Amino acid sequence: MTQSRLINRNITALRGRTSMRLEPELWDALEEICQRENVSTGEMVKRVEERGHPGGRTSAVRVFILTYFRNAATETGHRLAGHGDADGVPPPPAAPWAPGSQGAPAQPSREPASASWDASAAFAEASRPV
Repeated sequence: MTQSRLINRNITALRGRTSMRLEPELWDALEEICQRENVSTGEMVKRVEERGHPGGRTSAVRVFILTYFRNAATETGHRLAGHGDADGVPPPPAAPWAPGSQGAPAQPSREPASASWDASAAFAEASRPV
């Protein structure tokens, strides 16, 4: 018999304390989103639930996670996160004479996307009817 990879965790959501079962990768992704947006997992799940989703809470969270990262993968999302273009070409290095470059190539920003990008776009996208 194959053992399930799903991880069950208790959270306090919109309708009180409950449990959710997600794949480990989705729990990691949700935790990363929560860190970027500076909210607890329970608060994020509450926000997702408030938007409503016909498939239930766990389905809504899965769709939200996918939508969050898909929105971040747009050209605008890449620019705000300091990534290269979508075609895989990294941004050009700073000119050695550019102020602050000290002759070294510019390093991509490791700041979380939320520093310039609001999750409200992901919430709005996730709440659109399919």
